[in-house]
Amino acid sequence: MVQTVDVGLMVLDRDYRVRLWNGFMENHSGQSGAYVIGNRLFELFPDLPEGWFRRKAESVFLLESRAFTTWEQRPYLLRFKNYRPITGTADFMYQNITLIPLVSPDGTINHVGVILYDVTDIAIGKLALEAANVGLARLSRTDRLTELNNRGYWEECLQTEFARVQRSKHPSTLIMFDIDHFKKVNDTYGHQADDEVIRATSRTLRASIRTTDIAGRYGGEEFGVVLVDTSAEQGLYLAERVRKKIEALTVTFEQLEIR
Repeated sequence: MVQTVDVGLMVLDRDYRVRLWNGFMENHSGQSGAYVIGNRLFELFPDLPEGWFRRKAESVFLLESRAFTTWEQRPYLLRFKNYRPITGTADFMYQNITLIPLVSPDGTINHVGVILYDVTDIAIGKLALEAANVGLARLSRTDRLTELNNRGYWEECLQTEFARVQRSKHPSTLIMFDIDHFKKVNDTYGHQADDEVIRATSRTLRASIRTTDIAGRYGGEEFGVVLVDTSAEQGLYLAERVRKKIEALTVTFEQLEIR
């Protein structure tokens, strides 16, 4: 049963030499029990952080109680390749680990048992859900046309930054601007053309500010930028630079040039 159970089982002595290595461990490590038994675990798996694992195991020897590690704390104990078809996108097997003190007939604890559980399906499912939630959160705060922050989220960021400025007394600058003659573009070229003008303006804006600055689409052709830790003088300089770049833009739409 020890050899056929669908979890990894190994026993280590106080020198961290392998004394038991079941079929699961053989199949997933590619190393037979005959080869592994008697060798030190850290020599067999040099990528295993020795200091970290020693601390885990020594607490089991000393306290005579179990210790646990989940895949969320550390993805794996031993890097085994993932062969599961459902979670084939994972390069390695995610593992939960339990370390158990093994009591000798004389009452001493000279060995620790390690149980390795393959939790790849659970881990991949949870990671996918978390990634989906992150994506949904990003969509909920992003303006689809410009890929800038939408008005609701931008206003939240503005309030947060305003509160920070009041606490720290470090200046930040707020810039608000719109696109001149935008109605004329709409009337002359149509709605799709003015969408392209808005996109081009937002791209120019993004390319002109720092990653720490907070840009958003405030209305139809209106934009706002919070320049973090920026004086009014510096903000005016940046605003003028952005204005000149936008003024120099030529937007091509259906072989027409819009200036």
